[in-house]
Amino acid sequence: MKIAIIDYGAGNIRSLQFALERLGVVGELTSDPELITKADKVIFPGQGAAKSAMLKLKAHGLDLLIPQLKQPVLGICLGMQLLCDYSEEGGVKGLGIIEGKVRRFSDRVKVPQMGWNKISKTQTALFQSINEDEFMYLVHSYFVPILPETIAISTYDTPYSVALNKDNFYGVQFHPEKSSKPGQKLLQNFLNLTV
Repeated sequence: MKIAIIDYGAGNIRSLQFALERLGVVGELTSDPELITKADKVIFPGQGAAKSAMLKLKAHGLDLLIPQLKQPVLGICLGMQLLCDYSEEGGVKGLGIIEGKVRRFSDRVKVPQMGWNKISKTQTALFQSINEDEFMYLVHSYFVPILPETIAISTYDTPYSVALNKDNFYGVQFHPEKSSKPGQKLLQNFLNLTV
């Protein structure tokens, strides 16, 4: 199985590659459109700011490529947020795959949210054999509100989308590669998905 990890300078990728290696697959870090298009699965990771991330994607033409992909795609953290139309972080347009606006947590809570948080409403194939109310590891200041594409929720200041799905595109706000056995199981479930 060929796994492409989209390379656009989006932070530490090694922990994700190690998590995939534990599952017996190699995740190839690449910005090559041909390799990404031919991969069986694509992972769209992300750490950092939305505006600079979109500029890097555009520099490689990946902003046009990603929405055209037909195989299962998993956006992680900022990668999930960039699947949406727009982010308040930098006032930037996203990839427009999912209709929704990424918002900043209010001043009522400490920002960023950092650490383990409970996730629920996990009744889809991506969360197969993962317990309801399981804990996953999150680090983020911005969130995606509840949308029709929401497949799991968490609460911090307000209930929000901790996972999304539209067609072959999936997104998780948490870091599965840092979320112990439940995160590892989610990556395995993603590898098992078919379109």
